[in-house]
Amino acid sequence: MTFLHKKRLVCLVFAGLLAGLNAGAAQPAPDVQHIVHDASWNELHSSGPPHFFRYKVSEQDPNGSDVKLVVQTSDGTITRMIEKNGQPLDAAQEHTEIARLKNLLAHPEVQQRRHRSEHENNNRENELVQMLPDAFLYTYEGMVAGPSGPCYRLSFKRNPSFTPPDREGEVFYGMVGELWIDQAQLRIARIDAHLVSDVNFGWGVLGKLFRGGSILEENADVGMNHWESTSLQLKLKGTILMLKSVDYSTTQTYTDFTPVPSDISYQDAIQMLLQHP
Repeated sequence: MTFLHKKRLVCLVFAGLLAGLNAGAAQPAPDVQHIVHDASWNELHSSGPPHFFRYKVSEQDPNGSDVKLVVQTSDGTITRMIEKNGQPLDAAQEHTEIARLKNLLAHPEVQQRRHRSEHENNNRENELVQMLPDAFLYTYEGMVAGPSGPCYRLSFKRNPSFTPPDREGEVFYGMVGELWIDQAQLRIARIDAHLVSDVNFGWGVLGKLFRGGSILEENADVGMNHWESTSLQLKLKGTILMLKSVDYSTTQTYTDFTPVPSDISYQDAIQMLLQHP
């Protein structure tokens, strides 16, 4: 081997070593506060036309379990229970469900009240999501495989300089946990939060959540870049008005998402559920 060939070989080997070192070098951590801000914004500002789905929700709480079919519409969701405590509905329970749906069909004002209540609940949830970038301090913990692709895995703790604007935001006091954000779509894929101290609402007069509670919610793209909750586990205990003990423990699983027409009315959804065998 000539001197020039040896020199070229040494250069190639040295270049390969440098490439390997660069590839293995620690990459700079992403701007996590900016990522959380973008994810929060995306949760609150869905792009494109609305997408509605039919799906199944299974719920377990201290009082038992049930399975419901759900249809989303622009007039609110419509549900029909199909199982209770692991068994299909008996004749009396089935009659009650059918009568309830027919009553909704005959009395639009009832569905209008239900829709307003849903809208108010959604607004409260949106307020909490809007607070996420400011309520906590985030630390990048690496990447993790999420339900719809790679996710940023972030740990969080309370931001001591954050003051909640209302009672809903007080739930963030004493809370730590992890937040997963889908890398491609910048959507919240998972939130795993734990209460490390008691949380008072309204200076403790209205209510309190006890230390040791937890919230675990997982979300996924169910089709057409539309994200929905796929599971929710609440393990929360506390008091209301300083007297009544409450247990918010529940596990909900959402499955079998199927698109329905975007112009579906709540009457159409009722007819769809009435036809369920």
